[in-house]
Amino acid sequence: MDEKVEPFFDEVIRRNPGEVEFHQAVREVLTSIGPVLAKHPEFAEHKIIERICEPERQVIFRVPWQDDAGEVQIDRGFRVEFNSALGPYKGGLRFHPSVNLGIVKFLGFEQIFKNALTGMPIGGAKGGSNFNPRGRSDDEIMRFCQSFMTELYRHLGEYTDVPAGDIGVGQREIGFLFGQYKRITNRYESGVLTGKGIQWGGALVRTEATGYGTAFFAQEMLKVRGDSLDGKTVVVSGSGNVAVYAIQKVHQLGGTVVACSDSDGVVHDPKGIDLELLREIKEVRRGRVRHYAEQRPDATYVAGGNPWDIPCDVALPCATQNELTGKDAATLVRNGCIAVAEGANMPTTPEGMRTFAEADVAFGPGKAANAGGVATSALEMQQNASRDAWSFGRTEQRLAEIMADIHELCFATAEEYGMPGNYVAGSNIAGFQRVAQAMVSLGLI
Repeated sequence: MDEKVEPFFDEVIRRNPGEVEFHQAVREVLTSIGPVLAKHPEFAEHKIIERICEPERQVIFRVPWQDDAGEVQIDRGFRVEFNSALGPYKGGLRFHPSVNLGIVKFLGFEQIFKNALTGMPIGGAKGGSNFNPRGRSDDEIMRFCQSFMTELYRHLGEYTDVPAGDIGVGQREIGFLFGQYKRITNRYESGVLTGKGIQWGGALVRTEATGYGTAFFAQEMLKVRGDSLDGKTVVVSGSGNVAVYAIQKVHQLGGTVVACSDSDGVVHDPKGIDLELLREIKEVRRGRVRHYAEQRPDATYVAGGNPWDIPCDVALPCATQNELTGKDAATLVRNGCIAVAEGANMPTTPEGMRTFAEADVAFGPGKAANAGGVATSALEMQQNASRDAWSFGRTEQRLAEIMADIHELCFATAEEYGMPGNYVAGSNIAGFQRVAQAMVSLGLI
C-alpha cells in the first residue's frame, strides 16, 4: 500500500473496529489507488478517500415476526446506503445468519465500484438481516419480509434506493417485500425493487444474470490470451442461483462443469453436471447437493469436501466471501488452473489473490466478474421506467455487451497504469476514478 494511503486505512480501522471483512475490502481498493492520487491531486484535496470510505447513511433496525408456532422472533435488519454520486443507491439484500454490520458494509463498499464499472447511473448500497430462511415455511418467510419492509420502506424509492436480492433472497422474498411496500405506500412503484417476477414488473435474464455475467467475463479474460471456455474443465463452488446459471452459460460456451458444492459438501460428476437435475433439486425440492449424487451413478459426494481439490482449467467461486484461501489457490495452480472469475463477492482471500498473480493466472475480481447481476437490475429499472418489457435475447445480448465493456475497461486501465493483466488493479482504479470524478463535480455533499 502506498505510504500516502496508509493513514486513511488506519483511520478506517479506528472508526470501524472489529469489521474485518470491511477492512479487507477497503484495503484491496486502497492498495491499488496510489497512482491515481498522484495523477489526480484534486481527489486528495476534496477528501475523496475519507468520504468514500464513510457510508452516507447506515440504518439498523429490529425485525419482530411470529413463527408458525405462534412464538415471537426478533432479528436485526440493516441497510447501508454507501454512495449515491452516480445515481440512486443500488444493491442487494442478504438474509443469512452471518449478516452483521461489518458484512453489509463490506458488501456495500464493493457495490460502489462494481456499479460504477457497469457504466449505469447507479450508486452503491447493501442490506439484509441475520434471519435464516433455511427450513422456514413460506408463511414464516412472508411474515418476516413484511415486518422487514415495514421499517425499510421509508428509506426506499426508485430515485432514492433500489434493493435487489442476494443470498437468501430470491424471487419469492422479493415478491413478499414488494407486496408490503405496495400495501404501505399505496403505489405500484415497480422500480423500487429489482429481481421481481416476470408477471409483475420483472425483467428476463435477471435471474440468470450474475452467473451468466461471470461466465462471460471468464470468456473475455481467456479471449485476450488467445483462448476460450470451449473444451475447458470448470469447477464452480456453490449451488445457488449464481452457481446454477454460471454452470448453464459455461456449458453453452463449450466448457464442462464437473463439480459444485453447498455448505454441507461437494459433488463431483466427471461427465459434467446435469443442470436440469441440479435445478430440480435446488429450485423445486430445495434440496442439497448430496441428493444430486444419489441420482447420478457416476457422481461422487464428499461431505465437508473442498471443491478446489478437484483439478480444473477454470475456477468460478460462486458461494461466499473468503471461501478460496491461499492454500486452495496453490492447489488450483498446481493442478493446472489458468483462469478464475469470482461469481461471489470477495470469495478469494488476499493470500489466494497473490498466489494467482504470482502464477500468472487470469483473475477476475468480483466487482468486475459478477457485475452482471446489478447491470441487469439497472436494465430492469430502465424497463420499469419506460413501462416496457424486453425479450430474453435482447436483454442477454445487452448483458454480454456490458460484461465485455467492463472487461475492456479493467484491462485498458491496468495497461494505462503500468500493471498489464492485473484485473484487480484495473477494476479498483477504473471504478474509483468514475465515482471520485462524480463526487468532485457534485461538490461537498
